Amino acid sequence: MDTAWLTYWLLGLLGTYLLGGVPFGLLIGLSKGVDVRLHGSKNIGASNVGRTIGRKYGIITFSLDMLKGFLPVLIAGFVLGTINTLDLPPEKTWPWLSFGVASVLGHTYSPYLKFRGGKGVATGFGAVLAMYPILTIPAVLSIATWGASVMITRYIGFSSCVAGLSLLPWALGTPAIGRFIGLFQGEAKEGEIIRLWPYLVVALFMGVLVVWRHRSNLVRMTKGTEPRVKTRAERAAAKAAAASANGQVAAAPVQVTGTAQVQH
Repeated sequence: MDTAWLTYWLLGLLGTYLLGGVPFGLLIGLSKGVDVRLHGSKNIGASNVGRTIGRKYGIITFSLDMLKGFLPVLIAGFVLGTINTLDLPPEKTWPWLSFGVASVLGHTYSPYLKFRGGKGVATGFGAVLAMYPILTIPAVLSIATWGASVMITRYIGFSSCVAGLSLLPWALGTPAIGRFIGLFQGEAKEGEIIRLWPYLVVALFMGVLVVWRHRSNLVRMTKGTEPRVKTRAERAAAKAAAASANGQVAAAPVQVTGTAQVQH
C-alpha cells in the first residue's frame, strides 16, 4: 500500500471521526437555552431533542446527524471510485466502508463530550444510505422497518433496535431485491454473497452497536418506564388539557387583603 495513499486515508478517517463527533443535538438545545443532557432520556439525539424542545428541532437534529454519516461516505466513494460499483474486491471495499464506521463512532463516542455521545441511528442511517448501491436498499428498508415498528409499538428506542438488527437480513437479500426492482442487471452469480461479506460485516456492526447504545431503553421498557410516542388523540387531549389549565390560571380570582393583592 502506497505510503501517501495510507496517509490521506488515515487523515480522511480522522476528519470523518471529528465531524461525526459534532453534537448537533446539544448545540441546537443550547441555542434555545436548554441542555438536553439534563432532560428526558438525557441523550443528545433527535428523539430527546424533539421531546425536550419541539418536534421541529428533533427533525433538524436527525437531518444534521444523518448528513454527518452520509457526506463523508459519499465523498470517499467518489474519491476511491467505489460508489455505484457492484463488484468490488474486499481490499477496495474496506477503505470505503471504514468512513461509515468512523462517522458512527464519532457520533457515539464524541471527542468533544469526553467520548460520550448519541446512539448512532441517524448517523448510521446516513452512512449506509451513501454506500450505493449495496447498502442503500437495506438502509431504506431498515428505516421503513423502524417506522412500522414505531406505529405498532410506539417505542422509539425499541424500534431503533429492530431497524438496526434488520439491516443484516436486508443486506443479505439485496442482490435479489435489486434485480427484482430493476436496479441490478443479470442473473445471480455463484459466490455472490461471499463477495459481499465486507458489507455484511458493517451491517452487523451497525446493528449490534445500535442495540448496545439502546440497552438503557430496553431496560426501561421491561420495567414499564420507557415513554411511548403519543397517538394523535393523546396529543390532542394533552394540548386541550394544557389550554384548559392555562385558561383556569388566567381566570383565577384575586383576593384583596388590606392594600396587597395576591393572585392565585
